[in-house]
Amino acid sequence: MQKPSIPKGTRDFGPIQVNRRNYIFDTLRRVFVKYGYQPIETPVMENLSTLTGKYGEEGDQLLFKVLNSGDFLRKVNDADYQEGNYKKMTFQISEKGLRYDLTIPFARYVVMNQNDIAFPFKRYQIQPVWRGDRPQKGRYREFYQCDVDVVGSDSLINEVELTQIYDEGFAALGIDVVIKMNNRKILTGIAEAAGIPDKMMAMTMAIDKLDKIGIDGVKDEMRRKEINETAIDTIENILNIKDFSELEDFFKDSETGLKGVEEFRTVVGYLKEIDLKNEVVFDITLARGLNYYTGTIYEVAAKDVKIGSIGGGGRYDDLTGTFGLKGVSGVGVSFGAARIYDVMEELDIFPDSTAAGTQLLFVTFDEASFDYAFNALQTIRKAGINAEIYPTPTKMKKQMKYANARKIPYVAVVGDNEMQAGEVALKNMQTGEQENLTVLDLVAKLTQ
Repeated sequence: MQKPSIPKGTRDFGPIQVNRRNYIFDTLRRVFVKYGYQPIETPVMENLSTLTGKYGEEGDQLLFKVLNSGDFLRKVNDADYQEGNYKKMTFQISEKGLRYDLTIPFARYVVMNQNDIAFPFKRYQIQPVWRGDRPQKGRYREFYQCDVDVVGSDSLINEVELTQIYDEGFAALGIDVVIKMNNRKILTGIAEAAGIPDKMMAMTMAIDKLDKIGIDGVKDEMRRKEINETAIDTIENILNIKDFSELEDFFKDSETGLKGVEEFRTVVGYLKEIDLKNEVVFDITLARGLNYYTGTIYEVAAKDVKIGSIGGGGRYDDLTGTFGLKGVSGVGVSFGAARIYDVMEELDIFPDSTAAGTQLLFVTFDEASFDYAFNALQTIRKAGINAEIYPTPTKMKKQMKYANARKIPYVAVVGDNEMQAGEVALKNMQTGEQENLTVLDLVAKLTQ
């Protein structure tokens, strides 16, 4: 008999994990709605034509493709098959793929629904995505993203508010973070200052790996991309800059670079007027590998846990243009729910209330006390309290073990004395304290 298993990079979630994950979603959702964002959902699968070419060469390789239904080899070109040309065959046997992120499907949604939505359109989306990455700590092949984006507005106030959303969202979850910011125009300015404007994307992809391979690794990567030594030295000097205002001297011949510095100065100017709870820093080495970013870019790291970024995003000036709707600028950020979960679990900061959906368990000894408790249970539930009754009157130890395993905070014990007095014995499972209450008093206590 085959041993059951699940694909690498995926996970099962039991009741406690789902409750905790929902706590993350609900906490972030409240912040999103507070700032005026509306919910949408898009299909698990998108046409490959929608997905490919939007994430760079490496991103395209990580897309999960879905085989066409039925005889998927029917459209395969014999010559491609004989030569083993998998790149050409991919699009002959597969027309669909699992979504890689939520941003490209959102852009497609905006174009298809442009006549039915009001611009600027602010949306949030909480759904799973899939990437064929190598599984490791904090990196999964299936994971949830929590995205907020606004399209149809060039205003930098959107960047300011998204920074606030990051700050407020992580503060609400109890995670201390560093919110790193840069601007892709600044990266363009670096390429122009180094005299390699045609190598901008190659340079950016190399810089994006700095935290993984170090500056020497980045320099080797750029050499492999045929970037000359003089340019590499210039880039290294610029990457050592900590204050973005120092870039103006380097960018005197780069209009785009100077525009990036000015945009960053504007955003920072607004942020200085806001009482933020988390650290916001300029990081010139921040590149974000995805091709579609054009302005401000973000990356968020937890201070107390080493796990990689737990959030990222940025400005994209013409993402919808790839689907035929030109001139619609957008900006958005994503919360990495899977890594956020792992951080909160490692720091042990999930509220106790997330461990159990049930607030109260009725414990009984015989048929009479069971009937009494069952009637009381109806009143408790009508009051909006999550409650249940152990399905059979059995040994107290067994019922209490169940309550502990479920992390149910309160147990209502019903015996002869309680029934005669018209009460229940309420036990706090954390403190061990016990008191006798009427059902109405019990409702009042648990709803106060």
